[in-house]
Amino acid sequence: MRRFSIDSLSLTARVVISASLALVVFLGLTGYALERAFYDSAVRGLQDRLRSSIHSYLAGSDVSIAGQLLLPDVAPDPRLDVPHSGVYAGVVGAANSWRSPSAIGLELPFEDELPRSEERFIGPIATPDAGNLYIESLGLLWEVPKGDPVALTFYMAEDDTHLRNQVEVFRRTLLVWLTIAAVFVLAVLGTTLRWSLTPLRRVGRDVAAIERGDRTQLPDDYPRELRTLTHSINDFLHSERAQRTHNRHRMGDLAHSLKTPLAVIRNELENPGHGGSLEKLVSEQVRRMDGIVAYQLSRARASGHSTFSAPVDVVPLAEELVGSLEKVHASRSILCEFDLDPQARFFGDPGDLLEVLGNLLDNAFKWGRGRVLLSTRRVPGRRRDGIEFQVEDDGPGIDDTVLNTVLQRGVRGDERVEGHGLGLAIVDNVLRDYRGELRISRSAALGGACVLLCLPPLN
Repeated sequence: MRRFSIDSLSLTARVVISASLALVVFLGLTGYALERAFYDSAVRGLQDRLRSSIHSYLAGSDVSIAGQLLLPDVAPDPRLDVPHSGVYAGVVGAANSWRSPSAIGLELPFEDELPRSEERFIGPIATPDAGNLYIESLGLLWEVPKGDPVALTFYMAEDDTHLRNQVEVFRRTLLVWLTIAAVFVLAVLGTTLRWSLTPLRRVGRDVAAIERGDRTQLPDDYPRELRTLTHSINDFLHSERAQRTHNRHRMGDLAHSLKTPLAVIRNELENPGHGGSLEKLVSEQVRRMDGIVAYQLSRARASGHSTFSAPVDVVPLAEELVGSLEKVHASRSILCEFDLDPQARFFGDPGDLLEVLGNLLDNAFKWGRGRVLLSTRRVPGRRRDGIEFQVEDDGPGIDDTVLNTVLQRGVRGDERVEGHGLGLAIVDNVLRDYRGELRISRSAALGGACVLLCLPPLN
């Protein structure tokens, strides 16, 4: 039975779970903030009602010459006339003390006398028999004609029953609407996510089609964000197929190349009376097979183009290679000059770079009279840079008559120069694996041969 793992979750599940958690936190904080805002607003509304009731009392009240408070016959709130209704009023003064009919028999905190014009709002205050109260109080000094001013403090209180009911109704309504909003947002997110991830699912289907053999590469019409990935996959597929073809051709070339000398030896062994020295013939054919095997092994070692190869620094490798060749050709006093771009990098197998540069520089040292010039240049690319190598010498150059055939295996530009005629052919074959180009011309600087290698960038 397969065990569940968080790492095995699909991208859709990961995004939905993450978005759901974020949505729960966001809506929870939003609900809390809205509830607090509504509660504060309801409390301010309660305070305004209590203040308005006090002002209504003041508008209908008066103080007699004897300093007695005269209240209006009709209360500003009908609940003030109903015992234990939850709304209570009271007045406190030096010679006056009054409670509304609703406050009869209740112990209410209406004892403090406030200074003139001082207003106070407190709550909720827990009381023994009236519940939690919100209390608005106002201190004033009532001017009496032909008498001393009378200090009074008006109290108006209301329990939290109505306020709690308002908040509870709002909380339930808010919860319903936030739940509806969450479901709607998740539905929209799921639809949008499914639409957004369609290209990724399409990549998966196209890769599966390649595995089945229904396709040879991924199409080129994916969204911009996926094109780098799909281009890299196509490059990798091309490289892998090219490598298989490369190996198959090398084996075929080796078998085909060895077939002829082996047939000659077999024919001589089966027909010894045809004349000729067997030892000389075998020796000649063995030398021929040795050259063929050396060539094919060199080609087999060339790993070819790779999309994900690490960059190789060209400068130290070139300096090391030239140092070795100068020792080999020390008797000819060949001087190799450099014009190397420090930013140039080779993306491929270092063995291929050694194979290419080694053959070109070896040819230049063989043909040159005294000077060789190695130049490199970086070719900028969007995904990966390319590089150009140029090897020049001051030798006789390559005659135009052999320019088209010099890249063929076994053809040498000058039969008097030692070699097998394989160097430029190997270079050309390696370049084909890297989709590069080889150009041969005459050097404008040194007058001899000029071989230019172009490895294109990836865009």
